[in-house]
Amino acid sequence: MTPYTPIYTSMKNLPNAPGYKKGDLFVLFGELFGRGYANGIVDEAHRAGMTVVGATVGRRDNAGQLRPLTPEELAEAEANLGGKVINVPLEAGFDLEPAADGVSPVERLKKVKPDDWETVRFGEGVIEQSRRRGAERFVSALERFVDELTPFVPAGGSVLFVHTMAGGIPRARLFMPLLNRIFKGTGEKFLPSEPFWNSELGRLCFHNFNEVTADTFGRLIESTATIRAEVEARGGVVRYAAYGYHGCGVLVGGEYAWQSYTPYVQGEAKMRLENIAVTAVRDGVTAAVYNCPEIQTNSSALFLGVELSLYPFLTALEREGGGPVAELARRECAALLKEGETLDRMLALSNAYLASPQLAGFRDFAAWPQHNTREQMAFMLEQSQALMAMSADQKRIVCAELSRLVFQGVGRLMFDDSWSPQGPVLWLNHDIIARRLVS
Repeated sequence: MTPYTPIYTSMKNLPNAPGYKKGDLFVLFGELFGRGYANGIVDEAHRAGMTVVGATVGRRDNAGQLRPLTPEELAEAEANLGGKVINVPLEAGFDLEPAADGVSPVERLKKVKPDDWETVRFGEGVIEQSRRRGAERFVSALERFVDELTPFVPAGGSVLFVHTMAGGIPRARLFMPLLNRIFKGTGEKFLPSEPFWNSELGRLCFHNFNEVTADTFGRLIESTATIRAEVEARGGVVRYAAYGYHGCGVLVGGEYAWQSYTPYVQGEAKMRLENIAVTAVRDGVTAAVYNCPEIQTNSSALFLGVELSLYPFLTALEREGGGPVAELARRECAALLKEGETLDRMLALSNAYLASPQLAGFRDFAAWPQHNTREQMAFMLEQSQALMAMSADQKRIVCAELSRLVFQGVGRLMFDDSWSPQGPVLWLNHDIIARRLVS
């Protein structure tokens, strides 16, 4: 892969309406779980009258074997997507993949206690063997997926592939207590992310994150070359879009400024994802990674504090045009507060946190992703808890409502821009998302 230096490129202009039409094909490359970012663009595809086809990661049976969805699971997945799900297990990563000796990385960690994480040593070459075998399994499954997808490709139509695969935390029990200490720990429970990341366990995460978050995008582009050629030969277009994260521009002290959640150990995989898009564009493929703002979802619940940069979005809505959307958002957010609390106080506290001198060193784009410090984590977690406590019901918090608005706006921007991307890697900051929603 070619060397890559990220360039902070914010989407400045609202994209034109795309050329997708009724009957064109929309492919969600990743399973849809709950409500989150992917729902926004799926909604746009349905609105445009496209044929919606999705994927599944499959499930593991009691013996640990990967299997397709059962008829009941498939029906539920298709109802959630509102389209056809191709029932070929596309689980990525290699944490459960046996090496040549028949033992997977997760099995090698079964007897390791969390306190012994620094002493873990894998045998020479075994992780690479599992990684290679996992990649071979995924590519083989992807070939079957593409075979089953091909009949859905419209004659004379266009295709939009949307990559949503991310993550890759190995499924060994010792990881969750360690990650809880890294992402939520203070005082004696605090665990610095840097020594963990440089350990054998951290390197396992690094390689698995790359396989799941980034390399799946490259393999999707490679495996659909024939579809791309046939569609283009008939006058259609094939587009590839992927969800990224590389910090986000939000209002800090009245001005839009880049900031990021720390520690974001998946960051290197996200930059690898960006590089795949850059390389694809150089090779004549139309692809783009859209770096999206922090929101609160089921998958982000581990990262307490990730939601702190979301609160200023309410102000961005008002600044970028206001109107009924901004007014409704303010009313609905205010209705979620405890008696005696106000949105103005909430926004003031959020801004004070984001503008704090304690975070100045973490707003260095070139240094991203950075590791945590004891002081930074204590400050972030304290502010996160204080702001969440302002909501009357912890199951219906203000940042959840703002998250819904953000993924709707992001879905519209990605769907529209993917037809003719403004660049291979774009940041969707609070300003452009707000402008999209209020326009």
